[in-house]
Formats: sequence, structure tokens, C-alpha cells
Amino acid sequence: MVELKWEEKYELITRNLAEWLGDEKLKTILKQRDLKLYWGTATTGKPHIGYFTPMSKIADFLRAGVEVTILFADLHAYLDNMKAPWELLELRTKYYETIIKAMLKSIDVPLEKLRFVKGTDYQLSREYTLDMYRLSSVVTEHDAKKAGAEVVKQVANPLLSGLLYPGLQALDEQYLKVDAQFGGVDQRKIFTFSEKYLPLLGYEKRIHLMNPMIPGLVGSKMSSSEDDSKIDLLDSSAVIKKKLKKAFCEPGNVNDNGVLSFTKHVMFPLLKEEESFNILRTAEFGGDVSFVKYEDLENAFAKEEIHPGDLKNAVEVYINKLLEPIRKEFEADSKLKSLASKAYPPQKPKVAEELTPARLDIRVGKIVEVSKHPDADTLYIEKIDLGEDSGPRTIVSGLVNYVPLEEMKDRMVVVLANLKPASLRGVQSHGMVLCASADEPIRQVEPLRPPLNSKPGEKVFVDGYEDGSSDDVLNPKKKIWEKLQVDLVVNGAGEASWSGNLLLTVNGGKLTADSLRNVAIK
Repeated sequence: MVELKWEEKYELITRNLAEWLGDEKLKTILKQRDLKLYWGTATTGKPHIGYFTPMSKIADFLRAGVEVTILFADLHAYLDNMKAPWELLELRTKYYETIIKAMLKSIDVPLEKLRFVKGTDYQLSREYTLDMYRLSSVVTEHDAKKAGAEVVKQVANPLLSGLLYPGLQALDEQYLKVDAQFGGVDQRKIFTFSEKYLPLLGYEKRIHLMNPMIPGLVGSKMSSSEDDSKIDLLDSSAVIKKKLKKAFCEPGNVNDNGVLSFTKHVMFPLLKEEESFNILRTAEFGGDVSFVKYEDLENAFAKEEIHPGDLKNAVEVYINKLLEPIRKEFEADSKLKSLASKAYPPQKPKVAEELTPARLDIRVGKIVEVSKHPDADTLYIEKIDLGEDSGPRTIVSGLVNYVPLEEMKDRMVVVLANLKPASLRGVQSHGMVLCASADEPIRQVEPLRPPLNSKPGEKVFVDGYEDGSSDDVLNPKKKIWEKLQVDLVVNGAGEASWSGNLLLTVNGGKLTADSLRNVAIK
């Protein structure tokens, strides 16, 4: 194998990345020696074909002479809201190691150049534990929560385990003795957290390399929890054909296209020098066509010279080529098949969730503090008392153009309190002020008014739907709020209602709008 120049190694290491931090340090190291890097994966959801995206980059790293450590982060997985007990995590860690080794072999990555480490092999040591205590003495709660915002489930009252997660990941860089960490761009806040806090412990700041988050087959991030968005590594060719047939692949769309993204980040980087990406077509539709560069395929698809069906057929061939060695390995070994079924036992069919307004946590609130958002002319930042022991919630509302600031102060409002927290121009919003809203003939918005005798924290329900408890957090993927919201209106009498049933406080009072009638509530 020909020894590469440092510039060639740099090109291999950084190609197709979304971003990297520490560019000068990366170049300096490559001029002197080979880079040492780690990639970690929490052993929770079942690995799917999306894992070929980091595997493809790991292949690039190895070609560039990088010493790669793969961390099976079982302790991180346990802290992820304890989704699985230790006994199951042990099985899943074994499955991860087996399936990832099989993936790497399927793309001709020699395993002797890799190191595999399990988190609990060193994260329970005396030295690591003491460093976690040292880190906890300098890290603020704000920074820990902010660092994990993209990778740890966000709730109004987070578990301490979620706050520990970024610190563990930062210390892994030191204890794995690496120069760099590789991960998805969703890890960026944890990476910058590491860059800030490791030096405070006397440790070196590392380089951080970030892969883009590629869309899933249904147009969102590929996810273990969204079955139709991913292809399992052990799926049969028939199942793959069925899933690809349903995959989102709009003609000419090159931006939100999981099929096309997969060719860019997996297929093309894995092509050998003499290989090309081949699309087989009948003469009637232009005949076979081959691409050596991804950019040429993207341009042809953008011009609609390549039909989505033809692209899917080509990707299907390459996916089966990738997965066939993995399927054969598991089919030939009964112990591996048993491990897969034990680590991820078949789930019982889910009972369809009943969609009723009882799932909405609607409460009376009082605005105790309000100011204009410093970075958004149309937004207010409000502190709203909802009768919670934790104190007023921060909620961001786009009401600047509709309600004067002086009318917002000390105002009683109605709040949807179980939306998933969202960042609005840099400020985390923990709910939504419900308003009557009209788009025609001109845009008008009025916050709903609770009854005069209402108190902060008083629950609001839909008449006839008093039974049932509200969700802790409305799952945005299931669009529960959006589905229920379409039937929320202010009627002709100015009263808030859902599907003809009035919204009432626990004392029987009605919610009203000041002047708008027969309009939506948003």
C-alpha cells in the first residue's frame, strides 16, 4: 500500500463531513504522525443501515492511517433514561459488537486495524470516577443541559443522569487516549462542551469531526424507533424492496432525499477506483448509465434525467450487496440468530392510542414578567406562573405585533403546558400561550382569557372529556397537538371550544376571546 502524503490523508479524513473543529491541530498532527480517533455508539436501539454512514467514514479514516477506537457506550446507554436494564444492555452490547464487525467486514475494512472498547471496562474505575466528581465541581447545570439538548431526551424536570451524559462523553476522549472524536453533527454541543471543560481539568482540547445527519427513507432522520425510516441490517431482499418502494424520493429533489443521501454518504465513498455507480434501464428509458462522481448523479437527478424508480432500483442492488455477507453470517450461526432475538425481542403490537383532548395539559397562567426577545422583533419572552413548585416557566410567544407590552404584563392567559420544549431564536420555550387567530381579511391574534376568578395552575378541560390523564410530553412525531388543534375554535359566542364542546376550568368557567369570533385557536 502506497504511503499517502499528509494532504491526501487530510482530504480523506475530512471529505463529506458536515463540519470539523480544530483544523490547524489536525493538520499539525498529520504532518508529524497518524491521527488517533474514537467513535462511540450507545448500545440502545437496534443498528440499522444508517450505521453504514459512520462505517463509511471509518473506512476513510483507516485508509488515511488513522488509529480508530470504536466505543460501545453501555454506561451511556443505561443513563439514557434507563430504557433497558443491565441484563438486556449486556446482550445488546454483544449484538452491537457482532453486527458492527460484520458490517466492517462487508466493506472490506480489516478489523486488526481497529480497537473495540466497552465503556464499563474503564468508566467505573477509581480514576474515571474521581474525574467525574472533579468535572461536576466546575460544570454548570445550564451548560450540562445545553450540551445534551440534541441527544438526551428533553423534559421540564430532567433526570440527573441526562446531565451527566455530556461529562462522560468528554472524559472518554481523555481515557481513550485519542486526538479526536468523530460523531454526527447532532453531537456538536457535546463536542464544544468538551472543548470548554477538559482544559479546566488540565486535559488537552481534542479535535472534533462531524458527519451530517442524513434523512431517513421517509424524509426525516433515519431512526431506530421509526421502523419505516430505516432498513434493518438483517432485512431480507423482499423487505428491502418493499421499504424502498415506499421511500420518499421526489423527482428533482436533492435536498430532502434519503435515497440520494445514502448514495452520497455510503455508496460512492465505498466504490473502489475501478468501480462506478450503475443504474440499469431499458433502452426505452435511455439505457444503462454509470456515474463515477456523486456530483454528476445529483445533477442528473436534479434535472430529472434520472427517474426516482430507477435510482431506487440501483440503490436496492447496492444495499443487498452490502447486507448479503451480514445476512449469511447470521443465518449460518444459530448462536448469532439467538443473540439477535434475545437482544431485541419481538415487540407486542401496540394498541392504537386514543386521540382525545384529555391528552392536552392546558392550564391557566399568569404572566409575571415579559420582555421583547433581544434577537427577534416579533417575539416576547414571558415568565408565566403555572402554579408549579419549580417556579414560573419561560415561554416565547409571537405576539409583539398584536398585543402591546403593557397589556401583556400581569395578564392572565391560557397555556398548553405539555409541548416538547423548543428553542426559539436561542431561548428555550416550555409551552405555548393559546390564542384566537384569524388570517383574513387581515392577520389578527388575541390571547384567550380565562374566567376572572381563575388562579395560576388551574386545569382546563374539554367538556365531556374530563376523564383521562394528559401526556407528560406530547410526542411531536405523532403530531398529537396538530391533530387535535384543527378542532379547537372560538365559536360565534366568543367561547373556546373543541369539536363543539366548551373548554372549561375546573370551576366551570369558560375561556373567551375579546373580539374574534368563529376563528381557530392556535
